[in-house]
Amino acid sequence: MHRIPIVLIFCTSLFLRLLPGLVRAAIVTLDSIEIYKKHEIFGSKPTVIFRCKGENWTILPDVKKKHVLYIFKGEESWQPLTELTDKKCKRCGIYEKDTIKPDDTFDEWELCPSDFTSPHGKYSHYIKKEFKATFLCPECIHHRDVSHHSSGSQKSGKRSMHWAFMLLIGASVLIVLVIGAVITYKCWKQKKRQNEQARFLKLFEEDDDIDDELGIGPLSHVI
Repeated sequence: MHRIPIVLIFCTSLFLRLLPGLVRAAIVTLDSIEIYKKHEIFGSKPTVIFRCKGENWTILPDVKKKHVLYIFKGEESWQPLTELTDKKCKRCGIYEKDTIKPDDTFDEWELCPSDFTSPHGKYSHYIKKEFKATFLCPECIHHRDVSHHSSGSQKSGKRSMHWAFMLLIGASVLIVLVIGAVITYKCWKQKKRQNEQARFLKLFEEDDDIDDELGIGPLSHVI
């Protein structure tokens, strides 16, 4: 029985992979950033933070000086910054951590998959006297190309979705049949065990009756 959930998980994951119109996530990394000012009065080195609404902070540990262009590989421990889903935008921003008052804001804006228009999936965001940052999202280009397919490819996607649904339904029916077969087999084994126990008890009762008959007296050996 414990193998059945594994089969269900496998079928579900396969179903999710086959659905072309299902939610797709594209990771966004920071390619480069240069800050032009710092807002913290007492701190000698600023703590620069990236965050999208409803998500965790991402501290940019290397960004400490003004007018220095920091370039990243996208493999840093704090990367990626966030993920974008299909055409859905996120409200994101770059901030400077403040020790006394609320964190200062370099800028907040809507980060969208459609912003990444360059061939390599790059997008630059510039705020005068604040900062300039370049973000990288190659998968955003792929998702945009997929969304601009011709009607023929859309029909093909619908067919794939149809077959994916059929596969999921077939897998669900198979799982139900397997569960039913296992339950039926267990009931049969239990019934068989009960019948064997009943026969065993009946044999004991017959043996007791024979002993009683043999213990009656002289009649037991008279033919």
